[in-house]
Amino acid sequence: MIFMDVFCSICENKDFRRVYAKGRSFVSPCLVTYVLKNRSGDLRMGITTSKKIGNAVKRSRSRRVIREAFRMLAKEVRPGYDLIFVARGKTPTVKSTDVCRAMSRQLRDAGILR
Repeated sequence: MIFMDVFCSICENKDFRRVYAKGRSFVSPCLVTYVLKNRSGDLRMGITTSKKIGNAVKRSRSRRVIREAFRMLAKEVRPGYDLIFVARGKTPTVKSTDVCRAMSRQLRDAGILR
C-alpha cells in the first residue's frame, strides 16, 4: 500500500501532548490541525476524535473522512512535520472533499504544502 509509505502514525500520548503544547493550531468548522516540525525528517500524522463527536459510529466515520482527506493531500505535504487532526462536531456529517478543502487551506496557512 503506497499510502503508508508517505507518512508514519503518531501513536504515543507523549507525542500527541508535545504537538498540542508546542505546535501551531489552525481551526475550521469541521477540523482543527496542529503542526510541529520534528527532528526525524519523517511526516507523521495522528487523528483525535473525542466522545463529544458522538457515538462510536460517528467517531469512526470522522476518522475515515479525515484519513481519506489526508490521503488526497499526502503527496503535496513536505516531510519533517508532525500533524495532528482533531475532529469537531461537524466532521461526521460532511464529505471528505469538504474536509480536504479545509485541510489544504490549513496546511497552506502553515506553509507545509509543496
